[in-house]
Amino acid sequence: MAEEQRVTVGLPDRGYEVRIGEDILREVGPEAAARRLGPHCAILTDENVETLHLDVVVESLQSAGIVTHVVVLPPGEGTKSFAHLEGALRTLVRSGLDRHGFVVALGGGVIGDLGGLVAALFYRGIPCVQVPTTVVAQVDSSVGGKTAIDIPEGKNLVGAFLQPAFVLADTRTLQTLPPRAWAEGFAEIIKHAAIRDPEMLDTVDALEDRNDLVALIARNVAIKARVVEEDELETSGVRAYLNFGHTIGHAIETAAGEGTLLHGEAVSLGMRAELFLSERKCGLPAASTTRVLSSLRRFDLPVVLEAGLDDEAILATMARDKKFEGGQMRFVLLSALGAPQIHREVSLADVRDALAVLREPCGV
Repeated sequence: MAEEQRVTVGLPDRGYEVRIGEDILREVGPEAAARRLGPHCAILTDENVETLHLDVVVESLQSAGIVTHVVVLPPGEGTKSFAHLEGALRTLVRSGLDRHGFVVALGGGVIGDLGGLVAALFYRGIPCVQVPTTVVAQVDSSVGGKTAIDIPEGKNLVGAFLQPAFVLADTRTLQTLPPRAWAEGFAEIIKHAAIRDPEMLDTVDALEDRNDLVALIARNVAIKARVVEEDELETSGVRAYLNFGHTIGHAIETAAGEGTLLHGEAVSLGMRAELFLSERKCGLPAASTTRVLSSLRRFDLPVVLEAGLDDEAILATMARDKKFEGGQMRFVLLSALGAPQIHREVSLADVRDALAVLREPCGV
């Protein structure tokens, strides 16, 4: 068994620990009790995770003397909605949870985002524990305090910042992921490599199975933690680097319609488009683009936009994105692997050219 690792997110007055290990799911209760988060909690999860992991978490919390209330939601991005947000909040009120309780978000990025927002809003804010069970949630969305729901106009446009009380990432839960959900998480890992740690691409390419993942997950958590420490609320621009591939990727995901693309699949497409823009605007060497695309293809992540998705729908969605400021599109582009920059001089014609390239076959 791989040795457990811990990463601290060092924020003033609200720092926390991310614990990464194998078979540590049953440590949720002792960790919560040690921090005196409250005598009772609400566990938010989805129907898929309920079957696989809920019993262990409930037993752990109850054994620690914590009363549990369970809210089970449908799986999928559609759960990040006002309807499910309201339903969860009302269920918590009816269950008797009060301002002395806390929320446990047990699941992937959707449950983490929704559960965090529930905690941020309930009684004007109660603690949240993140227990991520997917690759994308363990390496990215569970760390940093961003919570959100979607609206028809775009992804993550309604939300709040709420740093978790702690994060517990059990890499054994990744064994249960279907192939597509497993692969999509590597879009975020490859993104981290592209913006901060190019050598990690070699580690990713050498991965042969789902075993011994603690070191890789911890390496990514450390990247995310350092960025969050530098720019918690995304005001200085450093945290925006994590949006590499997301400006176009989010627009594609929304325009394609719910359930068509997984988040990581859309980010993969967005990265190819934004690597093209990086070559054009920042002089990124073509060999660097090829290197990133090679890793994406190794995980069968899409790098060619399917026919039928209209450019105008993608562009209209981009105009409503949080990264669209003062009438200008804000992109994270690379001058070299590991060297991101915020770029505001990307024209509509540039974006159209990037989408055209995205429809061409990829020779990697």
